Amino acid sequence: MEIENSSYAWGEKYPAPAKLNLMLHIVGQREDGYHLLQTVFQFVELCDWLTFLPHSSNSVVLEDAISGVDPSDNLIVKAANLLKKETGYAGGVQIRLEKNLPMGGGLGGGSSDAATTLVVLNKLWNLQLSQEKLMVLGLELGADVPVFVFGYAAWAEGVGEKLSRIAVQEQWVLIIKPDCHVNTRDIFLSKELTRDSKKITIDEFNAGQARNDCLDVVCKHYEAIGKALCDLSVFSEARLTGTGACVFALFDSKELAIEAELTLKDKWQTYLTKSCNKSPLFS
Repeated sequence: MEIENSSYAWGEKYPAPAKLNLMLHIVGQREDGYHLLQTVFQFVELCDWLTFLPHSSNSVVLEDAISGVDPSDNLIVKAANLLKKETGYAGGVQIRLEKNLPMGGGLGGGSSDAATTLVVLNKLWNLQLSQEKLMVLGLELGADVPVFVFGYAAWAEGVGEKLSRIAVQEQWVLIIKPDCHVNTRDIFLSKELTRDSKKITIDEFNAGQARNDCLDVVCKHYEAIGKALCDLSVFSEARLTGTGACVFALFDSKELAIEAELTLKDKWQTYLTKSCNKSPLFS
């Protein structure tokens, strides 16, 4: 898949959408400690936005770096420098980030920012790397980066990098971000975590097998997430995305989603959006 709008321009804003894990099964663990997963990724219209500007030096410069994050550790900077290293490109770039996705929420914001950087700079710098190559490079940055380069709702296996397209119903989504930050590493290291779930098929997922194996451990250690799930479940089935902290519910109509948000927004940080099978970056 290529971005349908073939016109790339310096100074334009490009989306970096959030993702949801519609289910997450942990089916094993490799010798190196990485967990083997089955999950379903779907995008939502809620996005960060990135603007790329030419820079007179050969450096990667990120404007308004995120507080508490060293610019050299930011996945945007790492992605741009990885492209330079891989291709030998000598130029520089100035990148402006409009941050809308909550950090540490399980929505994949940092990974999505990195993927948009790979895809857009590949075009602006005329590097001509294939989508498959960009996905391989993305995996060096994080397990979730390839799906954002892939650009379509996906059934994922392995550590999340083995992707195949899946068509999922597009619905209105209400997301709640509890006021806590889940340490993903601690969750995956927990002795309480299920690591031997039975593999399922796409048909079984479509029939309703959509649990998240991280849910019980996360709720045990983060009380606020359990409370958010409870409040949201009054309106629709509430689920955890990734290891959280965000929880979400799907709605058949915008009116029902708005009704839930109006009730919950004074108590929780809420985001009303819509799910989509094709990434906004590729629309």
